[in-house]
Amino acid sequence: MSLKKILIISILTVFSLNASAVTPRSTGKYKNWESFVAETDKGKICFAQTLPTKRAPAAVKRNESKLFVTFRPSENIKDEVSLTSGHDYKTSSVTASSGKRRYSFFSQKEFAWLLDDQEEKKFIKLMKRATDLIVKARTANGAETTDHYSMMGFTKAYNTAKKTCS
Repeated sequence: MSLKKILIISILTVFSLNASAVTPRSTGKYKNWESFVAETDKGKICFAQTLPTKRAPAAVKRNESKLFVTFRPSENIKDEVSLTSGHDYKTSSVTASSGKRRYSFFSQKEFAWLLDDQEEKKFIKLMKRATDLIVKARTANGAETTDHYSMMGFTKAYNTAKKTCS
């Protein structure tokens, strides 16, 4: 695991622990996507996010699933793709696909990220062209979950988040 990803995990853990102190403000709603900005003691954080249009299986108890692209200019972080399926992940069990393209994510607890900047750039290009994205993962107990995301509105939400933090 790269030093950058370890740093990102640490920052996100701190951000999630302090989430009650920081309330993101919507900067635009675009079909199935929305962009947000939050002011923290470490600077501005901007992100585009969406919720799945379909989740399976219904029998698996879990929190909300979300797909994000985040910008943190004060930390020189841009185009960071992350997701949560609402449960703790089994290690190395998260994949996202659209058509024949498939990407593997690394996970820690209930968040997952792409491995490096190059993968993030390729994935964002895919997100801009795709109509939908399917995320498959395994819970820490081994149950498989599948989340379907619509990419309708992604490009506008992404561009708004990027511009807000530029």
